[in-house]
Amino acid sequence: MGRAAAQGGAKPNTKVVPKTLFQKGRTDKAVIQKATSMTKEEWQKHQVGMNEKWPLPEYMNGEKGSMSFKDETFAIVTRWTAGTKIQYRPHAKAPGSKSHIRYEAYSKAKTVGEALKCGTYPADWCWDFERGFIKVVGGHIREEPLDTNEIKEGGDKVTAVDKAIHTWYKRELAKQLGISLKELVENIPMGESLSVRGQRLLAQKDAKERLEAADRERRSITDEELLLTLKRWAFLKNVTRQNVMKEDQQWVHSDTLGVLKDRIGDCHLTPPTRRYAQVAELFARWLTDRLPKEVSDFKFTSMNVNCNYAAQLHRDQGNFGPSFIRAFGDFTGGELNYWPEDTGGKLHALPKAKKVQFDLSKDLALFNGNCGHSVEEFSGLRYSIVFFTVGCHAQIQADDKAKLRQLGIPCPQSDEDPYRLLRAPRGYDGAGGLTPSKKALKEPPAWRSWRSAELGLGKKSPRKGSLKRVEPENERSFYGASRRKQGKGE
Repeated sequence: MGRAAAQGGAKPNTKVVPKTLFQKGRTDKAVIQKATSMTKEEWQKHQVGMNEKWPLPEYMNGEKGSMSFKDETFAIVTRWTAGTKIQYRPHAKAPGSKSHIRYEAYSKAKTVGEALKCGTYPADWCWDFERGFIKVVGGHIREEPLDTNEIKEGGDKVTAVDKAIHTWYKRELAKQLGISLKELVENIPMGESLSVRGQRLLAQKDAKERLEAADRERRSITDEELLLTLKRWAFLKNVTRQNVMKEDQQWVHSDTLGVLKDRIGDCHLTPPTRRYAQVAELFARWLTDRLPKEVSDFKFTSMNVNCNYAAQLHRDQGNFGPSFIRAFGDFTGGELNYWPEDTGGKLHALPKAKKVQFDLSKDLALFNGNCGHSVEEFSGLRYSIVFFTVGCHAQIQADDKAKLRQLGIPCPQSDEDPYRLLRAPRGYDGAGGLTPSKKALKEPPAWRSWRSAELGLGKKSPRKGSLKRVEPENERSFYGASRRKQGKGE
């Protein structure tokens, strides 16, 4: 261990280390003691000041991890490559254990590829990273984890590190989900990677358990339960929402649950809704459990689920109008700017002084999505959900309407009045500032907001009716046999 000694002042280990110490399984204590050269006193001297120099990752919140690794850790480690440059904290593990001897060997590595050759495993990387024992200092890091097809078709480009991470991650996902490896791999939907599929299945599993707990306890879905589900959900890169993107953006993290109009004009349940039904049900129930009395009959068909982007000034496309919105997470900023009297025209001409602003970290707001709105810049982790009705809701087929009811999503009637809860905008040409007529005084407001924490307090929320929960669909039920063969290139 000459290099390690040079880093931390320890005596070089000239003892022969048996290969069994680098293999999984138990090792006799006598073998471990014979291979150990560092005393406990020497090790303790090396620990002085090290916690400050090698802090835990911020997302660990000051608590060391366990063998049940955090989603953030999986997201980091599964993107490493053989060329990812790393540094190990010198002499991080106490002598007297197999872990100490292994660590003293593999901590000499400068890259993930070298670490693998020195006898470490992906689980070691997660364990060490959560304890602040590893720093990433450069090299190649993937934007997304390798997909199964990339492993199969990569040939010589696929490294030992790629294979090790992919194989280990598949097993971890299957173990967490309580399913076989075969079942996990064979049911990856078209358009989703193994990583996305695994995270979404975990979100589905957690959402179902939270819904069942709320049913048993006759209570509402909490903000914390919703946020935990959002954190577990894997977002795809959405390139179609051009109206919300700023000039330098090519995509945003945004998914739609519920109903959406597709490219050929059909209005139907989105694929994520069909595959992860209880995620959609949990999000919908969070809102319906706490709808204020004056808008308790609010109807919607869809939910835009967003992560970490501030939408530019825009008007929604294909929105019936009335929309609820709330933001979640640990963030500052991110207020919603809204122009309630916007009747159209050039967006940049909207008077800045006439906007209404909502603090979505605290407020549940009801606004007209067809009027101009934008989001302020923010820092931190910010999620938001917009509950709205698609403009094509009258075209929704009966079977999809039935599934919406099962999901707890109250679909509006085909002749629903878009101005029943919020009045029509009056424009900014001067008419909006006139003394309102008697008729106008009877109209609903242009917007509404409530302090979210005060809604639904103490409200009993039993499972409504006796509707059976929507069963999530897998690839076999989602597509017919001919479509599955087509997707596999057969």
